[in-house]
Amino acid sequence: MKFVDGYVRSPLAGIAPWILMGIVNGPGRFEEAASTALALSLLTLWVGARRGVPVHLLEGFTVAYFGVLAVLGLVAPDRAIEWLQLWAGALSNVALAAFAIITLLIRRPFTLAYAKDTTPGEHWDSPVFLRINYAISAAWATAFLFSAVVGVYGDAVLGDNDNFWTAWILPIGAMIFAVSFTEFYPDYVTGEKTSIAAAFDWFPPFVTVVGIIGWVTDALADVPAIALIIAGVVGSALMRRLVPDQPDEPEPIAPQ
Repeated sequence: MKFVDGYVRSPLAGIAPWILMGIVNGPGRFEEAASTALALSLLTLWVGARRGVPVHLLEGFTVAYFGVLAVLGLVAPDRAIEWLQLWAGALSNVALAAFAIITLLIRRPFTLAYAKDTTPGEHWDSPVFLRINYAISAAWATAFLFSAVVGVYGDAVLGDNDNFWTAWILPIGAMIFAVSFTEFYPDYVTGEKTSIAAAFDWFPPFVTVVGIIGWVTDALADVPAIALIIAGVVGSALMRRLVPDQPDEPEPIAPQ
């Protein structure tokens, strides 16, 4: 139940269907991908309602977006489906980026609603609370916008919506950055973490994994793949020096 509550009270509840759409979509699978993403969106709303969690703006937008795509998957002609199948990933990232940017422009960053679910009301108007949510929403907006740009490049320039870099590695890296920043920034602002490098401690292991996956799937030649693996391992060692583990607090000495 803690996992379920954590899920429905976090931005992941609204973002998970978009990730699922990207994973399932492929040649001949647009209708299934859109319907599956819509089903997850509705399931999330139902679970949230059962757990007493209000509907957030992102989740409402997600249901509306995938509802439209699911209907198009049923009624659109074959040529339109082929176009949507190619551009679905890029369109989804453009829609998410536009949503996040608009919430910032209207001064209602979309992460604010999730933060209010887990923060006492007396903190909602504090400058620190608002600053944290503006920054986190901006980080997600940047990740969505970056994913949209590389997705459009992959679809329009490369003509490949399943490209190793533009469809998978770069967008996944952007999402991991946004998740890492979401966890890091509140601690940084409140002084619990003092090194900005902690926001990027995920990157060297990610580089190693990219090299391994690229090598195993033949998406990368041997030399670049091995170079990425070595760079990731070395980077991880350097990162451990930049971001050492926090020492455990000493136990209080009992009075004699």
